[in-house]
Amino acid sequence: MKLIAKKTNFDFMGVRKPAALISIIFIVIAITSFVVNGLNFGIDFTGGTIVELSYENGVDLEKVRKSLLDTDFRNAVVQYFGTSTDVLIRIPPQQGMNTADISSKLIQLLGTSGDAVQMRRVEFVGPQVGEELREDGGLAMIWALLGILIYVAIRFQTRFSLGAIAALIHDVVITIGFFSIMQMNFDLTVLAAILAVIGYSLNDTIVVFDRIRENFHQMRKATPIEVMNTSINQTLSRTIVTGLTTLLVLIALFVFGGEIIHGFSTALIIGVLIGTYSSVFIASPVTLALGVSRQDLLPVEKEGAQLDELP
Repeated sequence: MKLIAKKTNFDFMGVRKPAALISIIFIVIAITSFVVNGLNFGIDFTGGTIVELSYENGVDLEKVRKSLLDTDFRNAVVQYFGTSTDVLIRIPPQQGMNTADISSKLIQLLGTSGDAVQMRRVEFVGPQVGEELREDGGLAMIWALLGILIYVAIRFQTRFSLGAIAALIHDVVITIGFFSIMQMNFDLTVLAAILAVIGYSLNDTIVVFDRIRENFHQMRKATPIEVMNTSINQTLSRTIVTGLTTLLVLIALFVFGGEIIHGFSTALIIGVLIGTYSSVFIASPVTLALGVSRQDLLPVEKEGAQLDELP
């Protein structure tokens, strides 16, 4: 007995205006929060002190974090460094305290728990390094978007490239806005997650654009709206399956991966959800609004080509 999958026929383009309004509201909220609150930059961007500790026996990171919770180091990032007996602590800049003061106070705080702890190294990361990382990270994102713009323009058409870039900017702004609103720690791992979101969202958009291009050639009498609706419906099952399987992995990372990658997994979860949405409700509608038509995708005939084919 053969199972026949039921074809969907949702009118995605029919709700493109309400979807655009919702996206505009989210973008305005994200930008407003970014301007008012800014981002809660981690030590990677702000500078600070890195302390490496060695315990005689394995130590629970939650226990270390609780020891620092009600102190000047409550914003410190605690993680394993190789084994469960080696711990790396990243401490934001402390007013009036140098590395010697920080290390001695840290040993005093953690030594009260009864565990034998030894200081291995203390390093200071200046704010100048953090400023360079911020600039390089922003430039990396800009260059990535520019490269995508060129790639999509060559592979498809300029209107498609503008639609893809609009969707990617939409995803990046809302994801960064979420971190600004929640004041979650924004470090290099989160920046890496946002760059990964750009790749994921672009892949989804390219799949839809490929089907739109094919259907423009096959559906000769259909309008651009009908072609886009059909294309999105045809790729909908693939989009849902890809999104759900990716989310399952990311949720597992968020739940079981520990606090150190919470920011990374959170950024990817938000990015996958927004990226899936934007490939349907942002990229295609923007391309449609720019006036894409079948003629834009037809190959240009060379002048005199018909004469060359004559015997």
